Amino acid sequence: MDQSEIEVTKLHYHKQSRVLDIHFSDQSHASLTAEFLRVFSPSAEVRRHGAPILVANKKQVSIKQLSVVGQYAVKLVFDDGHDTGIYSWHYLHQLATNQETLWQDYLQRLQAANANREAAIAIKFNPY
Repeated sequence: MDQSEIEVTKLHYHKQSRVLDIHFSDQSHASLTAEFLRVFSPSAEVRRHGAPILVANKKQVSIKQLSVVGQYAVKLVFDDGHDTGIYSWHYLHQLATNQETLWQDYLQRLQAANANREAAIAIKFNPY
C-alpha cells in the first residue's frame, strides 16, 4: 500500500492514560501519547516552516477534543489551549512509524536545552 493511500480506520482516546489508539488501513496500529502528539504538532506555530521549536513542559497535557477533518485528517484540541494542529492520516502514520526515533531525538533536544517534560509551575512572589 502506497503511503499516500494510508487512511485511519479507527481512533480511540483513553482519557486516563492520555493515549490515542490509531488503526490504519494497512492493518498497522499505534498508541501515541497526548504529550507526543502535542510536541510533534504539525501546526505552523510548532513546525515554524522547517525550523521547529522545542515544545517542553507537556508531560501532563491531555486531548480535550478530536474533530475529523474531511476524510484525510483529525484536528486535536489540547487542554493547554493548543488547537491549530491538523494531523493528516499520512502524518499520523509517519509519527507512528518513527515514534521511537522521534521520541529519543526529542529527549536529547530537551536535555541539550536544559528543559524538561514536567509542567511548569507558576510561582507568585509577594515580598511583603
